[in-house]
Amino acid sequence: MATTKLILFRVIIITNSFALSVSQASDDFHIECSGANFTINSAYQINRDNAVSSVITNDPNNRYGFYNLSRGETPDQVNVIALCRGDVEQDDCQRCINDIGVKLRGVCSNQKGTIFAYNHCMLRYSNEKILGKRNSSDGWGLPNPENASNIVLFNQALDRLWAQLKDDASSGGPLRKYASNKADGPRSTEIFGLIQCTPDLPEIECYICLSDAVNYIQRHFDGRRGARVLFPSCIIWYEDYKFFNTTVSLAQPSFPSSTQSPQLSPSGKHNVTAIVVALIATVSIVILVVVFFCVFLRRKRKLEPLQPNTLAYEDVGLDDIITAESLQYGFDVIRAATDDFSENNKLGKGGFGLVYKGKLRNGQEIAVKRLSRDSGQGRVEFKNEVLLLAKLQHRNLVRLLGFSIEGSERLLVYEFVRNASLNKFIFDPVKRATLDWETRYKIIRGVAKGLLYLHEDSRLNIIHRDVKASNVLLDADMNAKIADFGIARLFTPEETQGNTSRVVGTNGYMAPEYVMHGQFSVKSDVFSFGVLVLEVVTGHANHSFHNETMTEDLLSHAWKSWRDGTSKCLIDPTLIDGSTSVRDIIRCINIGLLCVQDDITKRPTMASVVLMLSSLSLSLAVPLEPAFFMHTFRYSDKHFSEE
Repeated sequence: MATTKLILFRVIIITNSFALSVSQASDDFHIECSGANFTINSAYQINRDNAVSSVITNDPNNRYGFYNLSRGETPDQVNVIALCRGDVEQDDCQRCINDIGVKLRGVCSNQKGTIFAYNHCMLRYSNEKILGKRNSSDGWGLPNPENASNIVLFNQALDRLWAQLKDDASSGGPLRKYASNKADGPRSTEIFGLIQCTPDLPEIECYICLSDAVNYIQRHFDGRRGARVLFPSCIIWYEDYKFFNTTVSLAQPSFPSSTQSPQLSPSGKHNVTAIVVALIATVSIVILVVVFFCVFLRRKRKLEPLQPNTLAYEDVGLDDIITAESLQYGFDVIRAATDDFSENNKLGKGGFGLVYKGKLRNGQEIAVKRLSRDSGQGRVEFKNEVLLLAKLQHRNLVRLLGFSIEGSERLLVYEFVRNASLNKFIFDPVKRATLDWETRYKIIRGVAKGLLYLHEDSRLNIIHRDVKASNVLLDADMNAKIADFGIARLFTPEETQGNTSRVVGTNGYMAPEYVMHGQFSVKSDVFSFGVLVLEVVTGHANHSFHNETMTEDLLSHAWKSWRDGTSKCLIDPTLIDGSTSVRDIIRCINIGLLCVQDDITKRPTMASVVLMLSSLSLSLAVPLEPAFFMHTFRYSDKHFSEE
């Protein structure tokens, strides 16, 4: 019976995907009504019916599948958005939207908000302004019922596909924000993905919407061979077979040039003229604004002392954060969620303030970092973390839900991660015994994949600069999530390393070239990761490790044990008892030592590390003597800086 259902599901999906006739009711996959009711035959209904039926005829030569229209005046104004999937031909697109317009009158008959979606198009109307406003909170999804055969490798390929597609779609123009492609999956399979925003969204809003959709899939449909998610402002869809049309005649919108111009019908020339005039006016205004802004910054820098260029967004002020309304919570909402920051809800203390557990009115559990009021440095980290994490989405990164600013109060709101941080387990003699090797290996791989995403696969390229056990959080299933991006640094793909006179990080985890010369790169994070791997294997913190005969850092002891062929002595005794994975554990010690090499060219990239961890048959290089400079320092698990 289950097999019959699965075959039926795939037949329906394939049929829907390639049959662009969209007039059948079986093709719709989501209808949602919302908002207050309106009176039948009222001005609102007249405006709605007029707007829905005219949304295409108002712009009949539109070749890019996006239509919008408003009818009436407040409070009876109706705003309509219609969007076709980017692989649908113009005629089929318009038939799809017209079909929705006909069927719409039979559903949501007297509610002021509706979203009606087929596989190939959607139409949305509301009495509120919806053009240019992101809505990625009301999501709906449909998974393929079948799981991937190798979930780890499948997810790695899918993550890379999402990273590329989100970049391509969000950077599209004001007429079309769509991308589709395929990626090579495990065992000679292929993964096909489609991703799209309503093109009225600014680039960053589109990217955040798509990231929310990807995160929705990771939370609800992890490991499935296919899934699709619909938000009012964006959609994503992937399968392990081709489901979208790659032969559609519609090309990606581009500006006409002197050597190539689009063929226009006489009725379309006036529209193009209007677009060109509007475009010239817009560009002129943008140039004036940019010139004014540059002059303003130049004068401001002459009046103010320059600050060290250490953080990802040092030139972005708090006003820029305040404008990000979609991420901002009211202070009273967070205060109520944490019971006025009560002692009972206190989870611990971070580098720049206290952390509290809370629960929002909708029942969602949250973790709230409340910055210390006297922490001037913490305010800079606050700004940095908001502007970075808002753009990063990955299953192995802690998710920033929002922030709150009121007076001197600065709050960061995260998803609640139930099992706290890795250091609470790995350095506790009792809790450490609950972590078997499979769990520890899962944590190591999770951190590696999160760092790979930061370094190479995300839209932004990030150096974390503070990878350590206390910044690795563990969810209810012991999945690792990298946290605390307060001192992370943004870099461009062309950059190989940076320099700073302000060294920030944690003793025992920082690479020698960073501590001694202020030079940092992705290899700095690799070094920190290597220290973390050795800590997870041994159950000892690098800064508190003591040999039986002398005070010695963990890296020195690990190297000598490796050199002398006694690596088994490094392994946490709770792992050896009854474990059949000693060979794999020693392999991880090898990887950890490769990551902490003194010569940064000898350290692997995180892409190589992930490959080493995924393929146990892959031959590993023999590590050389690592950096021993650290034994001259007194260690503590605290940040420090040198100006």
